[in-house]
Parts: sequence; structure tokens; C-alpha cells
Amino acid sequence: QQGELTSFLWTIRRAPPAYLFGTIHVPYTRVWDFIPDNSKAAFHASSSVYFELDLTDPYTISGLASCQMLPHGENLQDVLPRELYRRLKRHLDYIKLMLPHWMTPDQRGKGLYADYLFNAIAGNWERKRPVWVMLMVNSLTETDIRSRGVPVLDLYLAQEAERMKKTTGAVERVEEQCHPLNGLNFSQV
Repeated sequence: QQGELTSFLWTIRRAPPAYLFGTIHVPYTRVWDFIPDNSKAAFHASSSVYFELDLTDPYTISGLASCQMLPHGENLQDVLPRELYRRLKRHLDYIKLMLPHWMTPDQRGKGLYADYLFNAIAGNWERKRPVWVMLMVNSLTETDIRSRGVPVLDLYLAQEAERMKKTTGAVERVEEQCHPLNGLNFSQV
């Protein structure tokens, strides 16, 4: 019930009010019905909306992709212990085999093919830094695959803000997200 829902919305009391809303990176359909009406009302009432990153900007997406890559000439096989690399390769082969069975009829109806989806998620994995491969592997589950094609909450809100002609922006640059993760040493990853 709406009255019992807790919100990740903070209000900064000024004229006009400002809001801070904590989102999570999951398909919006998983959480949308549990977002309290006050949070949705604050979003609709706001003329400007700023996100962690601008996920609608192609430069943001390409910047995220390039920051995930190992330095030129290096491959994951060169930086991971041999047995871990073999286990990872076997696991990704298993995922590729299972992907067609995990996809929904709706995804297939929209022309989404398992090979395309696998390449969109895991393509060029041998060139990625270990931390990004770990995050990628964590998202290669049946539940996550079934929700592919549904935008995460941040992207959904960004698309809605654009549709509603709100001013949008980002509070972080790609480098601010990328460098801390790339700075983790192997044992931390």
C-alpha cells in the first residue's frame, strides 16, 4: 500500500524545493510499483532532473565502454591466473548456450536474438579489465537476461524527463565513475 512504502526521497526545503532521490540499477519494472507517490510527484513537479550519469548521451556510453578496456595490447588472459581464466571462459560458454532458453517470447518477438544479446553484453570480454568482467558476469543471470530490453530505473527516468521536456544533466563524469573502479587492485576485485 502506498502509505506504507518507504522512499529514497529527500527534500531540500527551499523555494522551489529541491529533491534527492536514490535509485538503483535494476529494470524499472521491478521497482516502479514500489516507488511511493510522493517520489513520483516530485519527479513530475521538477523542471530539471540531474542523474548520476547521462545515460542518454552517446558520449557517456562510449566513454564507459572505452574505460572498461585493458591498456592497448593487453588481454584478460594475460592478467588473470590461468585456471580462473579457464573457469571464466567455460562459464561464458555455458551462458551463451543457455541464453536462448532464458529469453522471453516478448524479447524474441521484438527481434532480439541470443547471439546479438550475448555480444551486446559480453562482446570483447577478453579485452576488459577484471573488475568490469566481474560486473558483467554478475549480470549474466537468467533473471537479468529476461529483463533485458527494459531500461534500468535511471535510464527510464531520464527518458521520461526528456519526453516531458525537462532540463536534464549529470552530476558525475564517466571518469569519476571509471577511475575508482579501475584503481582497484587484483585482490580487491
